[in-house]
Amino acid sequence: MRVILQRVNFASVEVNKKEVSRINKGLLLFVGFGKDDTDEDLKYIFRKILNLRIFEDQNYKMNLSVLDMSYEILIVSQFTLYGDCRKGNRPSFDGSLSSFEAKRKYEEFLRLFYDNNITVKTGIFQADMKVLLENDGPVTIQLDSKKNY
Repeated sequence: MRVILQRVNFASVEVNKKEVSRINKGLLLFVGFGKDDTDEDLKYIFRKILNLRIFEDQNYKMNLSVLDMSYEILIVSQFTLYGDCRKGNRPSFDGSLSSFEAKRKYEEFLRLFYDNNITVKTGIFQADMKVLLENDGPVTIQLDSKKNY
């Protein structure tokens, strides 16, 4: 599982020129699922997101998590995180899950938040989404459940 996590002042998702989700200060997560992802991968990323200390404390040091700050989370599916551009000029998506399987993993991932009483907003799976955001920092972090980076 791969995630691009961005600290934002606000973020929203539009589908067909209609806003479907919006958050204020918090985290915008772009999430993608690989063919060999397991439940353990989902749990690892879930814990990492909630505990990642990327918000500043009173001394302006990144020392607080999204939970510490009670900020919002917006989760958007993005299969292109598995685009492999090492060969040629057209990305290969052979490492990503099929849309049917990815939707199931996406729902399982969301369920981790819901089951732990953490409110999240979402995009619409497989829709043509327009994501609007204002980076805070900017702070952008890559997460990979296989710990490739």
